[in-house]
Amino acid sequence: MLETNHHRIEIKISDPKASTGLRTTRAAFILPNMTLKNAALLALVGTVLITAFLVLTFVFTFLNVLRGVVPVVTLFSPFIYAFACFSVAVFFFVFHRAQS
Repeated sequence: MLETNHHRIEIKISDPKASTGLRTTRAAFILPNMTLKNAALLALVGTVLITAFLVLTFVFTFLNVLRGVVPVVTLFSPFIYAFACFSVAVFFFVFHRAQS
């Protein structure tokens, strides 16, 4: 019970299990066999796909610079993104190989 200067407010906290039909236990069917090595492999696959997309974007931007469609300064950000994603892919590859 909270009391303010002129009002009295009652706060009732009910049992959340009783009012809702939701389970409070963890579900056993959510990724039961996910090990650290499997998670590293999944992250590696996703990062390789993103790296391939970003390298392709860099190549298209480079070709557009050669054609004179876009200025040279636009090469900077696709190169940084592709290089950073490639670095993360190498990290996940080494991390996956280290798990045994």
